[in-house]
Parts: sequence; C-alpha cells; structure tokens
Amino acid sequence: MTMIINETLRLYGPANGLIRKVGREVQIGKLVLPANIDLYIANVVPQHDPQLWGDDVHLFKPERFAEGIAKATKYNAAAFCPFGIGPRSCVGMSFATMETKIALSMILQRYTISLSPAYVHSPISVITIQPEHGIQVILKSLHSNV
Repeated sequence: MTMIINETLRLYGPANGLIRKVGREVQIGKLVLPANIDLYIANVVPQHDPQLWGDDVHLFKPERFAEGIAKATKYNAAAFCPFGIGPRSCVGMSFATMETKIALSMILQRYTISLSPAYVHSPISVITIQPEHGIQVILKSLHSNV
C-alpha cells in the first residue's frame, strides 16, 4: 500500500509547487536572484523527470518504490517531495499518509474498486491537483449479504 501511495503522490502530488522568499541576493550559475522576491519552486517537475525516473515516468508503476524512497530516487531528496522538503515540509505528512492507509484498508476489506466506464482521466491544477470530473469508481461489496 505504501508503494501505491508513493507512486500516486509522485504522479499527482497534493501541490504543484512551493513559494519561498529569497532572503538575500543569491547567484545560481549565471542567474542572480535579488533579495526579497518570491520564488515559485515547481516540485512537480522533478517528480515527472525522465532522467530521474526513466522513460516510463508517466506510467503508474508502484514497484518503483519497492526498495523505499531513497533507492527509488537514487538518493536525490529533491526528486520526490510531495509534501515539501526540509524544515518547512508539511507537518501533516505522516498523519495524511496514515489516514490514507487506514481509509483504504477499511474500504478494501468491504469492497472491490473498479473504474467506471464513464471515467475520463483529466487531472487539473487548482490549489491542489484534482480530478476534473470527480472520482468515478464502482464499489462492489465483497459480502453477499450487503
């Protein structure tokens, strides 16, 4: 379940990017960033980079995470940061991950899940990445008396 959650977060993380204020003038290569500007860091870019993840970067392959996040990212911490990185990462990351595992476990004990024939894959970016047409699935009870 952890591999599936991580691969989902890699492809469709909760946020597209982070905004950080440049505290002092910084030079990165030939680029000079003046102090006191807001910098948008698109954390979604490395999570979809074929050089980091391979030519199948856009495919859903949870097995990428079979040996953990560090091995999947080739020990590049910035390659997978759906909840941010460093001291300002999301404080709710562990809670959100645990809550997801519990909810999925409860659902999967009672139902099988399949995509509706009407489902159209169309993620959009608002503040978070969301399915444009909602999540259209069919739940079928595993218990005949329900």
